Amino acid sequence: MWSAAQPVYERILRHPFLLGLADGTLPRNRFEFYLVEDSKYLRAFGEALRIVAAKAPRAEWRRTLERHADEAIEVEREMQESLLKGIPARQRQGLAAPSNYAYTNHLLATAARGSFSDGLAALLPCYWIYWEVGKGLQRRGSRNKDYQRWIDQYADPAYGTVVREVLGMMDTEAQSMDRAAHGRAIELFLTGSRYEYMFWDMAWRLEQWAPDLH
Repeated sequence: MWSAAQPVYERILRHPFLLGLADGTLPRNRFEFYLVEDSKYLRAFGEALRIVAAKAPRAEWRRTLERHADEAIEVEREMQESLLKGIPARQRQGLAAPSNYAYTNHLLATAARGSFSDGLAALLPCYWIYWEVGKGLQRRGSRNKDYQRWIDQYADPAYGTVVREVLGMMDTEAQSMDRAAHGRAIELFLTGSRYEYMFWDMAWRLEQWAPDLH
């Protein structure tokens, strides 16, 4: 999976949004746009997690993924109370930006229609790429305290433990996959990785729906 997505990950690390987070030059309006969209994303991510959890072949996996879903909602709540508190409520509501809308619907559709391993493969890029990005950016640090807080969240060893839980599930599932399921999982992971790139690019461009009806 990681080998398939490596070229995408390398492009992610070079994206101006993440470079700006690291050196503190990212314009605040782009960061706020990202936070608003991420808040909307996490709601759908939590919902997709619960759907996948219900298909888990092991009870302990189901409980773990349900806990992750609860934690996603908790992260959203904490953002609302801290980094998002200065953003007007009207900006935090309404339809997600196009790339976010496409990504979340991809997750929900795969979780609902696919197998457990399909859903897990679709969700895994969000876990794994954020962890790798967090660790990479933490080595650089940021002179902006809010950006550093965001970086620290995903570089935290506790978050790494969460990611390893899902990686363990995926590795175990892979042992019993046939060739078709294995190929599908890799393709779903690659698709999700591309969506991760598009999410940061969406925030950098302040992506809007077209045509503008206002």
